[in-house]
Amino acid sequence: MNVAVLISGGVDSAVVVHRLKEAGHDLHLFYIRIGMEGTDIHGGDCAAEEDIEMCTYIARKYGVPFDVVSLHNEYWDHVMEYALQTIRKGLTPNPDMMCNKMIKFGFFEERWGHEFDRTATGHYATTDTIGDTVYLATAADAVKDQTDFLAQITYSQLRHLMFPIGEMPKVLVRETAVKVKMPNASRKDSQGICFLGKINYNDFIKRHLGTRKGPIIELETGRKIGEHNGFWFHTIGQRKGLGLSGGPWYVVKKNVHDNVVYVSQGYGTEQQYGRTLHLGEMHFISGDPWPGECVSKRITFKNRHMPEFIPAVITRLDTPGEYLVESASPIQGIAPGQFGVIYDENSHLCYGSGVITGQNVIL
Repeated sequence: MNVAVLISGGVDSAVVVHRLKEAGHDLHLFYIRIGMEGTDIHGGDCAAEEDIEMCTYIARKYGVPFDVVSLHNEYWDHVMEYALQTIRKGLTPNPDMMCNKMIKFGFFEERWGHEFDRTATGHYATTDTIGDTVYLATAADAVKDQTDFLAQITYSQLRHLMFPIGEMPKVLVRETAVKVKMPNASRKDSQGICFLGKINYNDFIKRHLGTRKGPIIELETGRKIGEHNGFWFHTIGQRKGLGLSGGPWYVVKKNVHDNVVYVSQGYGTEQQYGRTLHLGEMHFISGDPWPGECVSKRITFKNRHMPEFIPAVITRLDTPGEYLVESASPIQGIAPGQFGVIYDENSHLCYGSGVITGQNVIL
């Protein structure tokens, strides 16, 4: 097959190139510039020279073409603006999920990827075909599984994707890179949020949303125990960065209208836990798995990026696109604006995701 490979300069996508080349595919490597480099009007700093140098080496090593393509403006208009608008509302965005849907498998596919039989990435995910339907499925390495970052992609995008390392544990990916003498075999995994690159998250928020002092209130007593610089710097479930003594303190509620952040104290405080997720704007990648009645269907889910899949039941509500997830165990840090990602009972098929709504953010 003729395959477009999205390559980042990291070890995962490098091993993707190796595996596909070994399998006899014709490859064309692409590096997408999406960070706002330098000191332009958007204030980003996402230097890519080292990554591109690494990608260039890998392309030469395997004798395949390599292009750097830019989606700067599209990234600003569709991902960064989404993130800022979500934060302004007091909600918690997921820019990595939107980057995959809109940029890597959206604009890239429209302009370059569609010319190839498939597009391959270094995501830790797999696909499974049941009957004539293709499903997004979880990776062999549960700790590295990235299906929760892919749970907003469309069915047409999924059908065009390949995940060549999805059935490999991370340790084997590293071992393969060492064996074939990849120069990035020991390079650390990227830890940054997709759209921020190397800049500090709070610096980015301050640059675009500014600061405004407001009270930090203990939820149970109504007592003011500190001040913050704007509710937009804080997310539900946050523990670090509050500047409060006598903790641990957790952010458990926000009043956007009055710029108030509410906290609760203690490692075991019930205020930071819940058992239900109300999901709106539900998106099923491969079609509704319950086209008929959907009442207390057994599933597993994630409400943030983590290795664990939480058992639950899901019920469709009367309003189109709205569902209620009832967890079998208490869950920490239910942050409105984030996505609840829905899996089958065996945590194998990723059905899709919906936006978490809730009462812990007052508009």
